[in-house]
Amino acid sequence: MNNMKSKDKVLTVYYDGLCHLCSREIDHYRKQVGVEQILFFDITRPDFNAQKENVDPFEVHRVLHARKWDGSLAKGVDAFVAIWAVLPKYRWASQWAQKIYVRPFLSLGYHMFAAVRPLLPRKKNLCAASPYCEIQTPGEKT
Repeated sequence: MNNMKSKDKVLTVYYDGLCHLCSREIDHYRKQVGVEQILFFDITRPDFNAQKENVDPFEVHRVLHARKWDGSLAKGVDAFVAIWAVLPKYRWASQWAQKIYVRPFLSLGYHMFAAVRPLLPRKKNLCAASPYCEIQTPGEKT
């Protein structure tokens, strides 16, 4: 589930392992220099415990989450920016994403992706027993 030996200044990334595109991107990051600073948690694994990780079990299925080493939680585009800031190859992207004229476009693009992600083909559903694998929150109608 993770790739860390030390929890010293670690970024913890919570991702949807049933999403093909999401998994491919995480696999790409796992091959980068600096990845030893990142813990990856597949939120669809049966042993993932949202309560233990102190993340909302429904929201974590909607958007990418990353817990920074200081304990703060980054979501959506901010989670990607946090990943990019850790990986030397992508630090330029982290800095670029901070620009006031860039961030709204990144946020819009991610929001659009997050909205259609539930409609994309998924890997074999290993979390069928979990009430959180569905993207909707309790009380929402499909």
